[in-house]
Amino acid sequence: MTHCALILVAAGRGERAGGKIPKQYRLLRGIPLLEHTLNNASNTGLFDRTVLVVAPDDDQAADLFPDVTVVEGGASRTASVRAGLDALADKPPRFVMIHDGARPFLDAELISPLLAALETHDGAVPALPIIDAVKSVDFTSVDRDRLHRVQTPQAFNYAKIKAAFDALPPDASAHDDIAVAKEAGLSLAFTAGSERNFKVTWPEDFAKADAMLSTSTLTVTGSGFDVHKLAESDLPLWLCGVEVESRYTLVGHSDADVGLHAITDAILGAVAQGDIGDHFPPSDPQWKGASSDQFLRHAIHLAEQAGGTLRHIDLTIICEAPKVKPYREAMRERVAEITGLSVARVSIKATTTETLGFTGRKEGIAAQALATVELPV
Repeated sequence: MTHCALILVAAGRGERAGGKIPKQYRLLRGIPLLEHTLNNASNTGLFDRTVLVVAPDDDQAADLFPDVTVVEGGASRTASVRAGLDALADKPPRFVMIHDGARPFLDAELISPLLAALETHDGAVPALPIIDAVKSVDFTSVDRDRLHRVQTPQAFNYAKIKAAFDALPPDASAHDDIAVAKEAGLSLAFTAGSERNFKVTWPEDFAKADAMLSTSTLTVTGSGFDVHKLAESDLPLWLCGVEVESRYTLVGHSDADVGLHAITDAILGAVAQGDIGDHFPPSDPQWKGASSDQFLRHAIHLAEQAGGTLRHIDLTIICEAPKVKPYREAMRERVAEITGLSVARVSIKATTTETLGFTGRKEGIAAQALATVELPV
């Protein structure tokens, strides 16, 4: 638990963004802008509680977002933040972050430094340097090195920022939350902001956000390794879903397809879903003699549930016997068929250990795999 709450301020009308409805409810990739912000906040795993502050006449937020606390804001941003802070008073958190509902691209990389700064300061704010030359309205040069572009979330010790807001006059309207903190004499720190963390303000910003969502992905790699014993037998030897002619078979609870097992574990690793034994325990009789393509399809299903897309497989089979090369293309085609990849995205290689070790003595086959998966950020 981080003991940190989030206040999302979404009580404005967003008139500069145009449109017939408040910008926070305009659809972006089929869901409201505000929902993107809430989802990304939740995905960080850094908030124990979320309070959403909306306009008094907003009658849809509670239905759209039943998992968060929805409260009515006021006539100014300061009044809305005060309402959010009051809503947390029943179970006061150690820390609180106050964020614009129209900044949908917050992530853990932005938030974690703020939490770290709160260990030594009363408040912290993400900021970006000013790159362009800065002039006042009368063309006087301004030292840009002394200026920052300030973003949200603005982070605080909850008890101290609430006391600062409570001390304000009822009709106060501060520029932002860090201004209230500075006026109250709280110790403050800057952390690194992010260009991605922009505020949707103008009509063209929706096009920018849409373009960013189309590329908001993370490419991850999972690894898998498996070994099965070889035994002389008339039973078939299955390798990467292909029956290989051999006087040996692989010994295991299922069909012991060491290639498909390694690929399955690689995909499970990429999406942090444990290993093949967690999902198909060898103690379970229903998997006795089971075809391993079931395991691989299940791993792909879990990756898809996480929003992931399998992009590439690289498998190395390690054995002295049987010879893999005559079957390699058939194996690639079978793995491509099971996974939905094109054959061009399935690499299968074979090597030996130069007669060393258990594979060199033809006692077993080992396989190691890498799976590349694209996940949403």
